[in-house]
Amino acid sequence: MPQGLSHITLITADLDRMQAILEAVLDARCVYDSGADQFSLSEERFFMIGDVWVATMLGESLPERSYNHIAFQITEEEFDVRQARIEALGLDLRPPRPRVTGEGRSLYFHTPDNHLIELHTGTLEQRLARYAKGAP
Repeated sequence: MPQGLSHITLITADLDRMQAILEAVLDARCVYDSGADQFSLSEERFFMIGDVWVATMLGESLPERSYNHIAFQITEEEFDVRQARIEALGLDLRPPRPRVTGEGRSLYFHTPDNHLIELHTGTLEQRLARYAKGAP
């Protein structure tokens, strides 16, 4: 049985641009940069976002956008600050999906490589408790 999430890898056409996004929006900390060395398929950088290891690798952008996404948990208090950071970078901030009260709020934005990232204020426990109450 898996013990948990190992890492997330995002392919990007521009490692510097992706690093700037991860650091500015998610307070990512770069812990490795392969530079000219190539141990994997291409140049790569590793980041820690909270306790999550995120790898970025040089490659072709995703051909199109979808709702497939990665969600990072944030607090309600930092919601507006994170939104301002996304807007300051000129990233494509999507309107939030319809939600029922009590499951948290979300910010969704696309990176230039068509990755969808969500910043969410709720937890799984909160969502399950709200859903257990039934439809509004």
